[in-house]
Amino acid sequence: MTPTPSTTSTRPAAAGGDGPTAGAPGAHGAHGAHGAGDPASAPSVTDATRPGSSTSLARQMVATFPQAVRKLDPRHVWHSPVVFVVWVGSLLTTVVAVVSPSWFAWLITVWLWATVLFANMAEAVAEGRGRAQAATLRATRTDTLARRRLADGTTEQVSAADLTIDDLVVVSPGEVIPGDGDVVEGMATVDESAITGESAPVIRESGGDRCAVTGGTTVLSDGIVVRITTRPGETFIDRMIALVEGAARQKTPNEIALTILLTTLTIIFLLAVMAIQPLSIYSGAAQPTVVLVALLVCLIPTTIGALLSAIGIAGMDRLVQHNVLAMSGRAVEAAGDVSTLLLDKTGTITFGNRRATELVPAPGVDEGDLVRHAYLASLADETPEGRSIVELAGQSLDEETRSGLDRSTETGCTAVEFTAQTRMSGLDLADGTVVRKGAADAVVAWVRAQGGQVPREVLADVDRIATGGGTPLVVASQTAGAGARALGVVHLKDVVKPGMKERFDQLRAMGIRTVMITGDNPLTARSIAAEAGVDDFLAEATPEDKMALIKREQEGGRLVAMTGDGTNDAPALAQSDVGVAMNTGTSAAKEAANMVDLDSDPTKLIDIVAIGKQLLITRGALTTFSIANDIAKYFAIIPAMFVTLFPGLDTLNVMQLATPQSAMLSAVIFNALVIIALIPLSLRGVRYRPSSSTALLRRNILLYGVGGVIAPFIGIKLIDLLVSHLPL
Repeated sequence: MTPTPSTTSTRPAAAGGDGPTAGAPGAHGAHGAHGAGDPASAPSVTDATRPGSSTSLARQMVATFPQAVRKLDPRHVWHSPVVFVVWVGSLLTTVVAVVSPSWFAWLITVWLWATVLFANMAEAVAEGRGRAQAATLRATRTDTLARRRLADGTTEQVSAADLTIDDLVVVSPGEVIPGDGDVVEGMATVDESAITGESAPVIRESGGDRCAVTGGTTVLSDGIVVRITTRPGETFIDRMIALVEGAARQKTPNEIALTILLTTLTIIFLLAVMAIQPLSIYSGAAQPTVVLVALLVCLIPTTIGALLSAIGIAGMDRLVQHNVLAMSGRAVEAAGDVSTLLLDKTGTITFGNRRATELVPAPGVDEGDLVRHAYLASLADETPEGRSIVELAGQSLDEETRSGLDRSTETGCTAVEFTAQTRMSGLDLADGTVVRKGAADAVVAWVRAQGGQVPREVLADVDRIATGGGTPLVVASQTAGAGARALGVVHLKDVVKPGMKERFDQLRAMGIRTVMITGDNPLTARSIAAEAGVDDFLAEATPEDKMALIKREQEGGRLVAMTGDGTNDAPALAQSDVGVAMNTGTSAAKEAANMVDLDSDPTKLIDIVAIGKQLLITRGALTTFSIANDIAKYFAIIPAMFVTLFPGLDTLNVMQLATPQSAMLSAVIFNALVIIALIPLSLRGVRYRPSSSTALLRRNILLYGVGGVIAPFIGIKLIDLLVSHLPL
């Protein structure tokens, strides 16, 4: 029904959407043809490594055993101070066992090496998942030939590896896009399944926020010209491969702080064990080197020291399983500490498209007159809102009337496009009739400027709709030689997504403040914010407003997370602590962000925060468990070492272990086996339930603190019942 061109008319261009949000930088709708992040449409990149897939953890551990053995290289082990101390102790007991062989020395030595091996295995399994994902990604890279456009308009065929930044390449249907870039000419549907796993093609076009394309994806229809924005080897796929393989992974600040704590504890226990030997010699009960090493290994926090790296890698892996690419572990960790969440209204809190739900005529205006003019004003408006007005008005028009209205726009008709300045769109018909629809204040000002008046009832309807959370558009017309008049109001309504209020309640329980960002007027924004349950809102938002809000929150000591997809979002994405760019967004947005959502689903920011918190909780829970373990192992080893010299220590032997040797060996075996037992938890993560920090701390202390004390008493006793039969 879009007007067709003729020799005497200007083709009505598709007018932009009307109302306060249309064209406003703060409002983002759905992007392209890409579906939102549906767990069922997870990318093939991660299928082989998802929890619950056919590849069991046990098989992964067996498969990574050779890699774990290679990691026994001291050049690798020294990166973890705790594991390195165990490695040195294992080497020392090996020398002792060779020089003075005994069953006890050799068994302790074997289990000490097993402790180091199991620590390496935890890291190797986590890295193995990344390598599987990287292998799938690497298979998408081919030596693509590109048609580079020269200054004179001709093209030459070159290898994709020879392309440089700002080169223009022509890509036709069926061809692979040779590198990352922005579409500068044309529009095409693109198959991005190699990157996102989503089979539905997406639309890429020049200008706007859907211009970014990724090397390795395939053009399905039409042709485009792409300006290359990255050097060979630095494309999005190359960065994905490096990140999922762990090549670019660096320790996060919290990891560094925890490593310092573990190193300090290790040094303290090392000095304590070194001080024991002189005391033992003075007391006439010198301890063998093997016993001292076993004591040190059991007292230092080996469990968390062994699993720390795996926990961090697994955190990034869980994001990949959700089709989110984190540019650094720091970003994942920051997501767990986020205290302010900035969420775009459109597409995140509400469904992407407002729909016309009601046409309210002005006093003295026939409803049919309003319907016909609303239909005409929206014929050239290709936005979802414009289409919904045509659909709603069309339901009240018979076929003959619709056909007549369509024919009236075929000759001598000019479309008036929506702009951020006029905030109106419409048609100028051949008979001199002018039809406008748009933001209420803009159309009211236009009517008055054309000598017309706007009834108070129309203004009351505008206020009623806006206060109720809708977006009012005023429809007006002017006939040749007469003043303009307001015909009525179109009610556009945003629908809040189901379950959003409950999710915001959960975020509030976690201590996270939510702020809705919208280009709507304050009345509309306030109503939707109240319905959705967000804590605050920023109405009529501009990029500068977003930046100012982020800085204010950060100055107050809060960590901020936000999503964005446009070039105008890039400064705010770069400023925020967690910036999530949509994969359908511009190259500038993806470069500024520290995460990229391959599904381009803005609501996923809430899931990202939950994954970040799960990472921090998992690390905290296993640290608590590890230190609690050490307390219990103290009661197994110390009495066993000195009970012959100080019989009173037998009262501390609450486990009633068989012999001092079996007690030492049982503690070392338990120390190694608990690492294997906790590998699944470190990779899967502790189950996270939204609650306050105090409640989480209480739960961790009760479950992992008390559990960490009780488990060694049971485990060491059971192992002692078995090893007591060995000739120690």
